Amino acid sequence: MIADIGIEPLGDHEYLVRFPTPDDAVLSRIRASESTVDQLHLAPTDEERIVAETAVFLAERQPTADLPPMIDLADVADAYGDDYLRELGRRLGAR
Repeated sequence: MIADIGIEPLGDHEYLVRFPTPDDAVLSRIRASESTVDQLHLAPTDEERIVAETAVFLAERQPTADLPPMIDLADVADAYGDDYLRELGRRLGAR
């Protein structure tokens, strides 16, 4: 089901993320401001790909039904710390 996560750009560095469930989908917005992406210290990467990999990272670690309706990449980095940054870097081939 993780492969079926949908990402829809909404503009202004926000993305609507659809996490599939057996009955429907859980919706969250993920914000990826330029300053937050810069703080992640990743090689230049497509912002949408960062959001997609973050969505998978979150889905692998907690029930998607428990995800908040609005998620900022900075909050994910604060909550998961170096584990998130290392894993994101690995997934993006930047670290």
